[in-house]
Amino acid sequence: MKITKDMNITEVVQRYPDTMMVFMYAGMGCFGCHAAQFESIEEGALVHGIDPDKLVEALNEIAESSDEADAELELAGVAK
Repeated sequence: MKITKDMNITEVVQRYPDTMMVFMYAGMGCFGCHAAQFESIEEGALVHGIDPDKLVEALNEIAESSDEADAELELAGVAK
């Protein structure tokens, strides 16, 4: 799945828990707040003074690594 800046923060964190560290490093601990349920990545980034495109790029790096690891585990018969 490709992460886009119009996705909501909670959706991304639920699918890719490791992205929490990217949000936290960027100063956005908002994945646990109520706004994260309806706020897009772009909206949250702009509120915090963060470039949404750079944030999405970092999030996608984590997501791609996670997807690759899942695929390897599946091929090895370890995952679903």
